[in-house]
Amino acid sequence: MSIIKRFQPRAHLATTALLSFIASFVAARAFTTFFPSTVFISGGIHIHHFWYGLALLAAGGWLGISYSGRETDRMAAILYGAGGGLIVDEVGLLLTFGNYWTGLTFSVVIVLLAFASVLILLNAYKETVVRELRDFERSRNSLYVGVFLFAVSIAFITETTNVWVTATSIALAATSVVIILVYLSFRTKKRKQDA
Repeated sequence: MSIIKRFQPRAHLATTALLSFIASFVAARAFTTFFPSTVFISGGIHIHHFWYGLALLAAGGWLGISYSGRETDRMAAILYGAGGGLIVDEVGLLLTFGNYWTGLTFSVVIVLLAFASVLILLNAYKETVVRELRDFERSRNSLYVGVFLFAVSIAFITETTNVWVTATSIALAATSVVIILVYLSFRTKKRKQDA
């Protein structure tokens, strides 16, 4: 039995962890907003909720690795998500060395939520996604999309000096070349089969 066949994704637990992440992030941000002077200080050390997040993350990971069962798995997902939310709430503070209210925190949260949501959806609908991608790569639309992406990418590359825009455009141009080549390869194989 291959390792992929033994791998059993559990989207319901990923969704539970994601919801727990969102709830703990919102709760931590609300608590800090409404009670900004409430801090735990011991021996001159300010204990940020980042440390509580690490403890919850470790507890959730340990529980998930050590035990198996429906309720245990759910509790592990909740602890893991809650810990992640507390940690990410302080990302701005940690990366800027002191600015808790930086917009960087919300940027990180949005990227993480988008990434996790896409992974959960891909996991839940992977067969449909694979089938749609196969149909797309065989249709003429993939050629049109590839040519359009290539043209737009080249336009951005020639019109900007921003390193990030240039790097993204180069990656998109490479992706568009792959899309075009896959379509042309499929068409060539089909013509040979028809002949």
